[in-house]
Amino acid sequence: MTRKSLDQTLGFLRSLDRTASGEDVARLLMAELADLGVAHIMAATVPARGAPVRQQRGHVLLNTFPMEWGRRYLTRGYAFHDPTVQRLGHSTAPFAWSDATDEHADDPLARRVMDEARDFGLRDGLTIPLMTLDGETAGFSVSGERLAIDPADRGMLQLAATYAFGHLLLLNGQNPAASARLAPREREALQWAAEGKTDWEIGEVMGISAHGVDFHLRSARAKLGTANRTQAVAIALRRGLII
Repeated sequence: MTRKSLDQTLGFLRSLDRTASGEDVARLLMAELADLGVAHIMAATVPARGAPVRQQRGHVLLNTFPMEWGRRYLTRGYAFHDPTVQRLGHSTAPFAWSDATDEHADDPLARRVMDEARDFGLRDGLTIPLMTLDGETAGFSVSGERLAIDPADRGMLQLAATYAFGHLLLLNGQNPAASARLAPREREALQWAAEGKTDWEIGEVMGISAHGVDFHLRSARAKLGTANRTQAVAIALRRGLII
């Protein structure tokens, strides 16, 4: 991510901080991501297999998918057959829905979920795996008739999604890493990570080895209770630990 694109993304994140409801978050995200072909957004934690419909609804933090599709998805238990949900269990990198569908090409129920989703305009999608501080698997998905997300957009989208997800948790009464304090070297390493530098590049700037950078970033992630670098950067930005 370039410095210019980072500055633009940070401006967007500051706007997210001013939202006071899930509806406000949805409107802001839709306006920001419209140029990427995004027409619908879903953010949720993954329910336990066999959970009743009411309990499944409680896992949804944000949902702009068509209402009729949402009802069908819940009442028919599609979350337990959805190939994108299944992939969340073993993926940490953003993935296209088509890739998840291909993994379950031999599963008729998985194919049915995705085929019916297309009938509601959810033809092309991208899901970003996330995790809560309690260790719950979660996902942030964007979809539309045809997405226009190139590799340069993915870093911005992943950071925005992670930050928005944290804000949604906050709006729902969960305050991630409220008491965490980072050491100066941990903050410095995270600051450079936010600008998209590799461990080797950060080490050159900080005058330490890539192994030392990895140590500082791992320590920061542990203090912030995050599963990966992007989540750590998002939470550090939210708390003003980096700028």
